[in-house]
Amino acid sequence: MQTDTNPNGTPAVNTPVGQDATTSVGIAATAPGQLRVIKRNGTVVPFEGSKISVAITKAFLAVEGGTAAASSRIHETVAKLTDQVTATFQRRMPSGGTIHIEDIQDQVELSLMRAGEHKIARDYVIYREEQSRKRAAKASLSQKTQDAANAINVIQPDGSRLPLDLDRLHTVVSEACAELADVSESEILDEALKNLYDGVTARELATSLVITARTMIEQEPNYSYVAARLLCDNLRAEALSFLQVADNATQSDMTQLYARALPAYIARGIELELLSPELAGYDLDMLGRALLPERDLQFTYLGLQTLYDRYFIHSEETRFELPQIFFMRVAMGLAVEEPQKNQRAIEFYQLLSSFDYMSSTPTLFNAGTLRPQLSSCYLTTVPDDLHGIYGAIQDNAMLSKFAGGLGNDWTQVRALGAYIKGTNGKSQGIVPFLKVVNDTAVAVNQGGKRKGAVCAYLETWHLDIEEFVELRKNTGDDRRRTHDMNTANWIPDLFMKRVFNGEDWTLFSPSDVPDLHDLYGRAFEERYAQYEAMAAAGQIKLFKTVKAQNLWRKMLGMLFETGHPWMTFKDPCNLRSPQQHVGVVHSSNLCTEITLNTSKDEIAVCNLGSVNLPRHIDENGLNLDKLRKTVRTAVRMLDNVIDINYYSVPQAKNSNLLHRPVGLGLMGFQDALYKQHLAYGSEQAVSFADQSMEAISYYAIEASSELAAERGAYSTYQGSLWSQGIFPIDSLQKLIDERGTDYIQVDQTQSLDWPALRSKVQQNGMRNSNVMAIAPTATIANITGVSQSIEPTYQNLYVKSNLSGEFTVVNPYLVSDLKARGLWDGVMVNDLKYYDGSVQAIDRIPTDIKAIYATAFEVEPRWLVEAASRRQKWIDQAQSLNLYINNANGKKLDITYRMAWYSGLKTTYYLRSLAATGTEKSTIATGALNAVSSEAGAPAPVPAACSLDDPDCEACQ
Repeated sequence: MQTDTNPNGTPAVNTPVGQDATTSVGIAATAPGQLRVIKRNGTVVPFEGSKISVAITKAFLAVEGGTAAASSRIHETVAKLTDQVTATFQRRMPSGGTIHIEDIQDQVELSLMRAGEHKIARDYVIYREEQSRKRAAKASLSQKTQDAANAINVIQPDGSRLPLDLDRLHTVVSEACAELADVSESEILDEALKNLYDGVTARELATSLVITARTMIEQEPNYSYVAARLLCDNLRAEALSFLQVADNATQSDMTQLYARALPAYIARGIELELLSPELAGYDLDMLGRALLPERDLQFTYLGLQTLYDRYFIHSEETRFELPQIFFMRVAMGLAVEEPQKNQRAIEFYQLLSSFDYMSSTPTLFNAGTLRPQLSSCYLTTVPDDLHGIYGAIQDNAMLSKFAGGLGNDWTQVRALGAYIKGTNGKSQGIVPFLKVVNDTAVAVNQGGKRKGAVCAYLETWHLDIEEFVELRKNTGDDRRRTHDMNTANWIPDLFMKRVFNGEDWTLFSPSDVPDLHDLYGRAFEERYAQYEAMAAAGQIKLFKTVKAQNLWRKMLGMLFETGHPWMTFKDPCNLRSPQQHVGVVHSSNLCTEITLNTSKDEIAVCNLGSVNLPRHIDENGLNLDKLRKTVRTAVRMLDNVIDINYYSVPQAKNSNLLHRPVGLGLMGFQDALYKQHLAYGSEQAVSFADQSMEAISYYAIEASSELAAERGAYSTYQGSLWSQGIFPIDSLQKLIDERGTDYIQVDQTQSLDWPALRSKVQQNGMRNSNVMAIAPTATIANITGVSQSIEPTYQNLYVKSNLSGEFTVVNPYLVSDLKARGLWDGVMVNDLKYYDGSVQAIDRIPTDIKAIYATAFEVEPRWLVEAASRRQKWIDQAQSLNLYINNANGKKLDITYRMAWYSGLKTTYYLRSLAATGTEKSTIATGALNAVSSEAGAPAPVPAACSLDDPDCEACQ
């Protein structure tokens, strides 16, 4: 008798009662020949009977385990059930006769239910359905294909040759397709088997299945889940073999094998010096039992392939970390200093593995390892001396080595032509040093996991600003270009006012105006005017006066041409900072969402994670109870990062322990709109942006305050805006007062009970100086299968390229809505490909669907800015806001970026515009996946074409 596993993960029996086409099973023997069984292939065999009790016993053991306590009960129950089934057929056929296999299985199912063994019966029913699907899939294969399969031998990893196991292929593909609509097991098998040959390797066989499913994704999004599950089969073979736990396990085997694999994984990881020995101190049996193998089925192909390529622990290119073990490793790494670390690890694991929340990439990379560098972003201020400059560059290298994204403030460094007293010479300005920074980012590439990434910030009054904005140009002296790093303008409000008013602007060297670096608001405006007067009087020799609008146009022109420097705004970042009593925000980070103080003694650090917003949408809209629960656990996880974190430079540790900032954000905003059938370009979407961010803000502040009651407030809490009862929503008024009402228009409405929360914070304090920031989530959104951060959909059908390869992406929500209206077919796929993922030009698509599924370049930028403005009022830091502008020109950019400042935004991120690429206009009949190719039918290029999949975006998440 053969054994197998149930689809829900419990080992079962291939013929639990009765037999299939090759095996006979019967009931306890009566007189020989009296009862016979009709098999499914029509043959008749003796009704034996000696194996029925064994079959049912195995079914019980699969569910209840083989403990001594269970053994006695199982033995007695199985004996009783066997007698009942036997008696039933003896009563029906006292003189003998034939019984169909299905009748026997029906009777066993009925007996289990009558005995109250509902879980066993449920698994039994599921198993029967699964076996039925497998038989149907096998029967649907052409005879030619089956004959060809019988002639194939597969070369195993050890070099041996074994006949192709068609039954196992059926099992694997059947499990991959289980409970997914509109996918075909037989099509996958037929197509995959066509590409096999005698002597194919086991790896090639597995790859053939995955590739076959991949080619079908554009026709049916559910094939993305099929491909992921087939990839997971490859991973199981690789990991479980390496751990010496099992060979050729199927998904249904993992209910038992995950619990066995966890301790083996921890032991091997520690032995290989890849994991921290502290992980061995957990109750691994308890944690192993908590693993949920069914959550392996949640992954899309892009998500699991990304984890496989770049996140899973490996030794000599062998991945031995399985998906649920990966999440448990991260959870254990974050709970290691908790008093009840086993319970907390399970709590953290359940949150991560559910995809309700995801930690940032550095945390996923490094939690539980020997060097747990878990933080995402580091901000530094570069001092104006040679030792300090090269010290800052060394800090960049050390921080980048362990997966940190960097933001450098260069405003203090004197400008080109400024006097150097030590050498009695003149400065070469900041550009030569930035060239070194650029090359350092290239050289230190985070262990090959992703590119090193850094962004340089410069204030708009710096004398080198005109050359700074040209750093990314593709023309000019290449020694004064930085093609591999990012740049950002750090813009004072006074400059924007002068742009609006058509006034002059004066550029200075910071060596002549050193205090401007630390000033903002009215204090900056007053001191800047004094310096201008001094320059006019001849008291400052090195300066330059330009038209503010001309410099603004040059900044926009370079943004249009190169995508850099980004536009970020100094005054709102500082006027609304909770920590303005102990320092100044001199820049943002690599992805423009972090706004923390920096100085020569403090390198700001931020720890990131994101709520998966669509996972908190139900039929009634935003589920506030679930959101509150998620946020509470997430903030605890983020706070734990601060104490566990590995700090490669002391200034980072000092700063992080002093202020304890974290950045809780969100992802999947577009998916959340889809689930509510809301168009991104609508007032309803703007209102949802407001509502959802208010709730996250409220619960995050509440969670940090509760942690303060448990663990103590952060050390610089007194004097902060928090201690004054000024929350982010309240600090918005400070910006309005300082800037003046002529230069800002923002919504200040609120709906939750903020006075009650202020009272709680006044009583408990805050555990974290900063709590919220919306990061790009480029890779963790891929992992969880949702849209990035607050981004609108790029295209409804396209090929995504990143460091893991190229992946066909099709909008599953659109496909679902089109299916509901009978509009999804091969013609629609071809139309989407022809129109580069846009639905607007497809006549048969209804108007309401066109509005909901407008792509990023079809949504007016004002909607992006307005939604961001509504979020910004609730956030104590900032948000990574990409702006999409179709057919960009100077006027559109001018209006959009003025509007961003006028709407109270703190920062903006990439300018996105259409590139000269499009989805290949072909079908899978060509035998090739859609490729990104340049062609005449693609949209016309815009000079500022920035890659949507720039890996630098992934430095934060």
